[in-house]
Amino acid sequence: MTGRGLRHSWRAAFAAAAILCASAAAAQDAATSAAQRVARDWLALTDRGDGGGSWDAAANQFKSAITRERWTDALSKVRAPFGAFEQRAVLSTRFEKSFPGAPDGDYAIVLFRTSFAKRTDGQETVTLEREADGAWRVVGYTIR
Repeated sequence: MTGRGLRHSWRAAFAAAAILCASAAAAQDAATSAAQRVARDWLALTDRGDGGGSWDAAANQFKSAITRERWTDALSKVRAPFGAFEQRAVLSTRFEKSFPGAPDGDYAIVLFRTSFAKRTDGQETVTLEREADGAWRVVGYTIR
């Protein structure tokens, strides 16, 4: 094989490897994007003060742990000191098979840096569970 033919073979091999790597990254990014999208959609409900809507959209495990009324009350009390939502950015997303105090399953933990009117350096953690129907739903929320 000549130098030109060898270079062409290497380019073809490199292109094939790049496509395979991009496909693997896209699959991983799809799972991350899906979990982040669900977390953001759920947080949008909390930002509007819609405790009932956020409870309705949560995972069965979440609903079993707290009534709709208690969640709505707790959310308004916890969020009030922070003031109105201003902006948020994802800091990290990780996937786990087990989570303390919960049965084994598929979990995603999405950490956000969030700015509120009265607290510019807030952090929110949204924990999601992939339920039996394949959908991600919120199973836990913390704010600090």
